[in-house]
Amino acid sequence: MHVLALKIELRLTACRSLKDKRAVLRPIIDGIRNRFTVAVAETDRQDEWQRATIGLAAISNSPGHASEMIDEAERFVWSFPEVEVLETWQRWLEED
Repeated sequence: MHVLALKIELRLTACRSLKDKRAVLRPIIDGIRNRFTVAVAETDRQDEWQRATIGLAAISNSPGHASEMIDEAERFVWSFPEVEVLETWQRWLEED
């Protein structure tokens, strides 16, 4: 089993409230859930209007397939002009 986690730090410059933030993040998170076979959630900065952290995880029997799924989902996030991707981190989680 191969597990790849991705953390994406975002800046949401047009947001002026948490309601605006939800309106920007909802299509991103829902789009990832509907298009890709990865888990996704907002994982940090829930109380900040102009920042967000989302986490994704892919599980596969092949490391190449897990990497491909995460890369496609990351490209999807980059396709949204209303968010600025500040930083991304990928980490393989090892099986004990």
